Amino acid sequence: MKFVQIIDFETERLDEMEQIFKDAERRSAGRTGGPTHRTLLKDRDNPRRYLALIEFESFDEAMRNSEDPETGRMAERLGALCIGERVYTNCDLLDASELK
Repeated sequence: MKFVQIIDFETERLDEMEQIFKDAERRSAGRTGGPTHRTLLKDRDNPRRYLALIEFESFDEAMRNSEDPETGRMAERLGALCIGERVYTNCDLLDASELK
């Protein structure tokens, strides 16, 4: 079953965070077991608040990725750019459809 982690955070330094995400994507290119999709949402009512949806093939893949020291370093760098604490929500993906 696919797994999605939602990270709820606030920042005024989104450009720097996006660069960290892009660097991580380059480093993990061709590697198996990492995230398969990333979606970034911006709260229209709070311009500093964002939701990042990170999709994995499974919960187990997500946990292996979480244990990777490189993931820990990236999380620290991202956390330093956040205002306050990040909130993590772990979800099993039951359905996803493209609506036309």
